Amino acid sequence: MSIAFTTPETQRPTAPQTFAETGLSLDLLLQLALKTLHFSGDLVGTELAKRLGLGFAVIEPVVEALVAQRHIEIAGGSMLGRSTYRYRITDSGRTRAALFLESNHYVGYAPVPLQQYCDYLHTFQAAAPPRASRHEVHEAFSHLVIGQRVLDQLGPAVNAGHSMFVYGPPGNGKTVISQAIRSLLRGNIAIPHALEVEGNIIRLFDPVNHEPVEAPDTESAIATDDLPDRRWVLCRRPMVMVGGELTLDALELRYNASSGFYAAPVQTLATGGVLVIDDFGRQACSPRELLNRWIVPLESRVDFLTLHSGQKFSLPFMVLVVFATNIKPADLVDEAFLRRIHYKIFAESPTRGEFLRIFQNVCHERQIPFDGDTVENMLQTYYRPRQVQLRGCHPRDIVEQVCSLADYLGEPRRLTPELLDAACASYFVDDRELPPSYA
Repeated sequence: MSIAFTTPETQRPTAPQTFAETGLSLDLLLQLALKTLHFSGDLVGTELAKRLGLGFAVIEPVVEALVAQRHIEIAGGSMLGRSTYRYRITDSGRTRAALFLESNHYVGYAPVPLQQYCDYLHTFQAAAPPRASRHEVHEAFSHLVIGQRVLDQLGPAVNAGHSMFVYGPPGNGKTVISQAIRSLLRGNIAIPHALEVEGNIIRLFDPVNHEPVEAPDTESAIATDDLPDRRWVLCRRPMVMVGGELTLDALELRYNASSGFYAAPVQTLATGGVLVIDDFGRQACSPRELLNRWIVPLESRVDFLTLHSGQKFSLPFMVLVVFATNIKPADLVDEAFLRRIHYKIFAESPTRGEFLRIFQNVCHERQIPFDGDTVENMLQTYYRPRQVQLRGCHPRDIVEQVCSLADYLGEPRRLTPELLDAACASYFVDDRELPPSYA
């Protein structure tokens, strides 16, 4: 089945018009329909089709086969056609449904065949929106105080679709920068509820990581050829973030023996969007093990996954992977891997002027009057004597401390030397004041 879209803007596949266009076997749809009736009771034909995400004309051969096998029966309905009949599962149908459930508990929208999904991704990539300009990069990061040098590295990296290292001292916004990259990926992407691979089902749409957008008004479509395929969910480009909890298992298909179907790995959930590996180098498994898993997909742009039967299959690797770390890349990976990461972006510490701008922005967000002289005094009386390095996170954290302390004391929320000094004293660790046993 060739991939056609409802409109270029939505990039959502059109609904199949015949059973053959689904690309699925009769047996798989028969199982889904019978399990649906097993749990739902009587259903009108159109409602059964809706729950499978297909038109009734598409599933009509399935319904006819179930009626002929006496697994379902017609329990009523109007004379307007089979789609208006009410169907009821029989005792023999429940017995067979129970057998189906022993091997697979999946009930819901019919899956999309692997080949159709791959075809969609290739078509989506070819029809991707134009690349971001320098102005658009500025707009995407306008809520952050970032130097022009860093912005001019981020823009080309995102446009090229290459993965990147974002590294530098802790507290300089590497995670926030990584998250903002998503806003440069324009357009929406359609994500199947589930995939079918050699009769196996992989659940793909994840409400935690995928953000649906309002679907087109299907009632206004003039012809059935214009209807979107309900087996797909139109979503924003995804952004999946993982941190120290990431394990090698999360990068592979996860088979649940009790449910009988698979959960997709994190990189597949992030297809068409961004995968942020936060605090890279601090995972339970070693950086070398993680990076060895990434070498082939980053080089070939193809990912290989393995079913529990041992059978392998490939998927397009359409993911912008961002490795965010405060550890030097050279201390984590070897030269061969660094060569495959084309962009290494250093999130440098803010200058004095940038630090003051960040402080001013935080005060504006918290509706606190900004007093530049008081902040300058803090830098002279606290930062400089203790040789505290400027970090992008300090203004946000210190203002939070000031607000909490002011509320505790029953004072107005404002920047005063006393409140700033107290906030710094409780925020920073001053080694000079530690007892001898800690020195």
